[in-house]
Amino acid sequence: MKSGKFSRVNPFRALLRSKRRLTLLVIGVLLALFACLLAVLDQPLKVASGFASKEICSGTFVSGLNPDQVYSDMIEPEGAIKYISGLMDYNVNREKREVTTTIAGLYKTRAVYGEGIGCTLVYSPEDANLAAAADFKAPADQVKPQAAEIAGPGVVEPKNEQLRAALDRAFAEREKPPFKRTQAIVVVKDGKVVAERYAPGVGVNTPLLGYSATKSVTNALIGILVRQGKLNVGQLAPIAAWRNEQDPRHAITIDELLRQTSGLALKETSSGFDPASRMVFIERDMAGFAEKAKLTAAPGSEWAYTDGNYILLSRIIRDAAGGRASDVRQLAQRELFGPTGMKNVTLEFDATGTPNGAMSMLATARDWARFGLLYLNDGMAGSERILPEGWVKYSSSQTLNTGYGAGFWINRAVSGNAPYGLPWGMPHVPHDAFFAMGNMGQHVVIVPSEHLVVVRLGMAHHPDGLIAGADRLVADVIAALKNANK
Repeated sequence: MKSGKFSRVNPFRALLRSKRRLTLLVIGVLLALFACLLAVLDQPLKVASGFASKEICSGTFVSGLNPDQVYSDMIEPEGAIKYISGLMDYNVNREKREVTTTIAGLYKTRAVYGEGIGCTLVYSPEDANLAAAADFKAPADQVKPQAAEIAGPGVVEPKNEQLRAALDRAFAEREKPPFKRTQAIVVVKDGKVVAERYAPGVGVNTPLLGYSATKSVTNALIGILVRQGKLNVGQLAPIAAWRNEQDPRHAITIDELLRQTSGLALKETSSGFDPASRMVFIERDMAGFAEKAKLTAAPGSEWAYTDGNYILLSRIIRDAAGGRASDVRQLAQRELFGPTGMKNVTLEFDATGTPNGAMSMLATARDWARFGLLYLNDGMAGSERILPEGWVKYSSSQTLNTGYGAGFWINRAVSGNAPYGLPWGMPHVPHDAFFAMGNMGQHVVIVPSEHLVVVRLGMAHHPDGLIAGADRLVADVIAALKNANK
């Protein structure tokens, strides 16, 4: 009989090995899930970082606001940022005039301030030289006379108690978030400021971000180029990437870009996941990104709001003006800002020198009112024609079955909601009103039948500071002015 060794397995050691394998497996699965989560969140986290750097930079160095206040009022409450605010770190370097932001030590972005062009997200040392490239001095013979002053240097207090109450109501803050954060209101009647008010830290000379109200300024610059014979709204969009007649985007016209009916796949949700957010807060060349978008609908057939259309219009403006950031600044100052009397305006650019005509112009509340007066007065600044005859009517004419015109919102009640679940119009305001509108409650409301322009600027995250609040404000102002004349 053969003898041999008998080996008995220790059950405790086997259990430990089994637990160890299970633990390693769980860790491996968790790491894989974490990697997948980071991959999914990579773009929105980069967008959030870029958004913080850019807007804190503009708020600090252009508006002169406290950067911590800009963060708490504008950045932290926006979208899902409130859930990651504990991981977000921003640094304001006043000596270099720049802002950097990271999230959990990652996703670093940098925005640099340049005199006259505001803040730009930069991606290389060369990008920071944009300010010098955009510098210009208008020759004396190109300086045009300005429109008449709309107010003196001091704040214009309402003389009518009902008008004062209208401003009180618009500035009254909620006790808990989301807040309205009204920063400025200016009321212009018959060409003169009749009432205005500013939040603490904001004044007559404080330039404030208009967000998408900037699209209406892009409309004006296109109109000026049309008046000069350099562009025509019916022409095919002069985008080099679309020159091939076999390319379906070749058929897109300037009119369709203005009316948001290009059909381009540049969806905008402001979620951080959308291509429009990537374009503005991640891409160095915004228009270069936008021109690569495919079509989701035939040009002219569907309305879809996106910054992408206006970034492409901005590139068209740059090219028609001469191809450089300085050419755009000179065109805007000589033909628009100067003649209308807009004194404290900053149009910002991307790193390639294309203006961000979709959402990035800062101006004082009075300057936004002066811009509104240009459209109230049918494109005239004093005795000088700035916009082509019929341009204001064109800009405020309805696009498909929407409450949108061509760069302005119009006061039409249509079925459904506008982007972000907002109502289309202002039901308590005259039907002939049209308005520039931007994120967080930027409004320049033009009411021709009342010879009225009302500007509301702020950092609202509650409907009372958005279109519903603007509707109430303008209605209150109209009622107050009518009662004062009885």
